[in-house]
Amino acid sequence: MLEHADEGALGIVLNHPMEVRAAEALPEPLASVVSDGSPVFKGGPVQPGTVIVLAEFHDPAAAGGIVFGSVGILDPESVEGGSAPAMSRARAFGGYAGWAGGQLESEIRQDAWIDAEPLATDVFTDDPATLWREVLSRAGASYRLMATAPEDPLLN
Repeated sequence: MLEHADEGALGIVLNHPMEVRAAEALPEPLASVVSDGSPVFKGGPVQPGTVIVLAEFHDPAAAGGIVFGSVGILDPESVEGGSAPAMSRARAFGGYAGWAGGQLESEIRQDAWIDAEPLATDVFTDDPATLWREVLSRAGASYRLMATAPEDPLLN
């Protein structure tokens, strides 16, 4: 979740890498702050041409907005002139997920979401295919069974 206000909410899907590489898709100087060979991730269905770069900042005050801990949004203007804020890693997301005012709260009341404490390793995982299971495993005992279930329950 990047932003949550009365007017609505904005979030990013973390585990859907696309075929396109950041170096090919992003303009300079943004392309230079994302790891070589790193894919652009599909952040969500809203405005797929919009790129949001999340980074782990050495100084969180350098972020365009903090999401949690030292992970925040990279302000594209902060990398103008080839000088970027000090960061450990960065990842690019095309598009985002969005909710109208009150929509997300309604979905939460309907138990459509599982709340889990975020970790920087979630955003920058090397194995996005296992991220869902990892997050479920640490969300509590009631979700551990779901985390170990086969993708197709008919194969169980």
